[in-house]
Amino acid sequence: MPELPDVCVYVEALRRQVAGQPLERVEVLSPFVLRSYDPPVDALAGRVVREARRIGKRIVLVLDDDLFVVLHLMIAGRLRWRTPGQKLGMGSKAVLARLEFPSGTLFFTEAGTKKRASMVVVRGEAALGALDPGGIEPLEASREAFRTALTRENHTLKRSLTDPRLFSGIGNAYSDEILHGARLSPLKLSRSLADDEVGRIHEAARSTLDKWTRMLRAEAGDGFPEKVTAFHDGMAVHGRYRKPCPVCGSPVQRIVYAENEGNYCATCQTGGRLLADRSLSRLLKDDWPKSIDDV
Repeated sequence: MPELPDVCVYVEALRRQVAGQPLERVEVLSPFVLRSYDPPVDALAGRVVREARRIGKRIVLVLDDDLFVVLHLMIAGRLRWRTPGQKLGMGSKAVLARLEFPSGTLFFTEAGTKKRASMVVVRGEAALGALDPGGIEPLEASREAFRTALTRENHTLKRSLTDPRLFSGIGNAYSDEILHGARLSPLKLSRSLADDEVGRIHEAARSTLDKWTRMLRAEAGDGFPEKVTAFHDGMAVHGRYRKPCPVCGSPVQRIVYAENEGNYCATCQTGGRLLADRSLSRLLKDDWPKSIDDV
């Protein structure tokens, strides 16, 4: 799922491409993508885009007459920008909607068949605000504000960081990277943190998100981001199961829960202890390795 760094770069690209332009036409191609009915999409025709914003992991186009188009990419949703005459380069079945401007077309696409990505049209700041889960901005929050959000509920650090009601824009990928940078277990409970551990995770969140935003911005340059993915070669642990940790060289481990996989370094983050994978540890029982030395 595109997270804070990816969404920020998308928003910056949209400001360059469509700010100040009229939205000439919106064509909805998937019956699943549009999750609102009032105002109708026809009301957008001819309205000028004044701004692009981010609300958590959502992308917002701000139009005249207090209208807002809100795009939630979820896991497989992506945005593609094509100038007139330029081919999309992918199958038409992946296109959820087209937003046409004088200078080009914004394609809202989604890979796969689960159809989780969504588009909502709302009128007024109050209606827009109702879509905001309320999490604090991790790049702007003070240490105390970060602590307050982190300890509001006593959950695992992994769950707390990815809760949009607590933190804005952090998902599975960057929570792995933040926790590795902070040298903390993803399963440590938020209210059990010592003061120095709160400081480490606060600093790791700021440095990790800032670093990747700058890197993705440089990669996109003046163009539109095309290779938006949750997996990057430069990441320390996310998506790097069994590969060496860049800090200590130990093989990166994983825990699987629901449809997600979390990655961590046992040496750097858990004192060498392997975290119990819900499925494999139940299957292997006594044969489940307890430490990184047993792997």
